[in-house]
Amino acid sequence: MTNTILKISTLCTLLFLTACDKSTIEQPEDYQPILTNLGTNVILKTYEDLFNQTEILVQTLSALESNPNDVNLESARQAWRDARRPWEQSEGFLFGPVDQQGLDPAIDSWPVNQPDLEAVLNSPNTLTKEYIDGLDGTLKGFHTIEYLIFGTNSSKLVSDFTTRQFEYLTACAESLHGATQSLYYSWNPSQQNFIRNILQAGQSGNSIYPSQKSALEELLIGLITIADEVANGKINDPLSQQNASLEESRFSANSKQDFADNIRSIQNVYIGEYGTTQGPGLSVVIASKSSTLDTKVNAEILAAINAIESIPGTFTHAIFNETSSVIEAQNKVRNLQLTLESEVLPIISNL
Repeated sequence: MTNTILKISTLCTLLFLTACDKSTIEQPEDYQPILTNLGTNVILKTYEDLFNQTEILVQTLSALESNPNDVNLESARQAWRDARRPWEQSEGFLFGPVDQQGLDPAIDSWPVNQPDLEAVLNSPNTLTKEYIDGLDGTLKGFHTIEYLIFGTNSSKLVSDFTTRQFEYLTACAESLHGATQSLYYSWNPSQQNFIRNILQAGQSGNSIYPSQKSALEELLIGLITIADEVANGKINDPLSQQNASLEESRFSANSKQDFADNIRSIQNVYIGEYGTTQGPGLSVVIASKSSTLDTKVNAEILAAINAIESIPGTFTHAIFNETSSVIEAQNKVRNLQLTLESEVLPIISNL
C-alpha cells in the first residue's frame, strides 16, 4: 500500500511539473506587429496623405481664384480627385476621432444643400475659413467643393464662375484642410496620439481596447461596414430608385473611383499595405487559421474592385443603361461583405 501511494504521489508530482512547464503552456498569440503596422503604416499614413492632398487642393483653388483659366481649373479638379482618394481609402476605418469628434460630416456630407448654398453665396457675409467652419456639413467639405468646381454635370466653364464662388471655394478648401488636419493630428503620436490605443491594445489602462482581439475586431467591423455601405447604400440607392440625384460624387463623375477606393480601404487593412508601405495585416491572422479562407478573401476583394471599375461609362449612365454590370459589381461587394461577416469575423472573435 505504501509503495502504491508513493508511486501515485510521484506520478502526480511529475504531471504537475509537466503541466507547469512553460514550454507546454499555450501562450496567447501576440498581434502587436499587426496592430503596429496597421496603425502606423496604414491608418496614420492614409490620414497624412489626406492632409497633404487637401493642402494642395487649397493651393490650386487659390491659384484658380487669382488667375481663372482652363489650366488652373483642371488643376483644381485633379487636386480634388487626388485628395478624394485617401479619404475614400480611409472609410474602412471610420472609428475613433473621425466619429467621436464629428469630423466626418465636416469632410464628406452628402448631398449638398444647394438652396442654402445659393443663399450664402447671395448673402453679404464675408466668406472666410472660420465662417465656413461654422456652417452645416452639407455646405462644406468635399462635395460642396465638387459641386462648385465641376457644376452639375462636369461641364462647368471658367466663365461660369462668379467672384463670390471663387471666394467660397478657397475658404471651403481651407475649412476642409483644417478638418483633415484635425483628423491627422488626432491620430499623430506627436499630437493627440489616438494611435496609442491601437499600438497598446491589451495593455493595462487601455479602456478603449482592453485586448488585442478587441482592436482587431474594431478594424474588421470597419471593413464590414464599408462593404455594406458600398453595396447596399452607395450602389443600391441610385440603382434601385433609378435616381441619379442619390449618386455620391456624381458632379465629378468620380463615383466608380470612390467605390473602388472604398474596397481598397478594405484591401489595405486586410493585407497591411498603403502606398509603398507594407507589413502584416488581418490576412496574417486569417491565413494562420485557414489559408483557403485567406485566399478567398483576397480574391473577393480583387473581384469587387475589378467589377466596379469594369462598369461601362459613368455610374450615372450605368444605373440606367448598364444595370446588369452595376448589379454584378454590387453582388461582388455583397459576396465580400458576407465572407467577412460569416467567416472572417468568427475567427477574429474567437481568438
